[in-house]
Amino acid sequence: MDILYLLIPLSVVMVLLIGAIFWWSLSSGQFDDVERAGQKILEDDQ
Repeated sequence: MDILYLLIPLSVVMVLLIGAIFWWSLSSGQFDDVERAGQKILEDDQ
């Protein structure tokens, strides 16, 4: 039962950290154009 006093706050901190990293990636434009990279491979270089 004592381990829950460690695991619950640790999991909350990890969720907040992952959420902050995800929010940063959204606001910095990491997911703006996900289809262009796949189409770029198929284009011919001339």
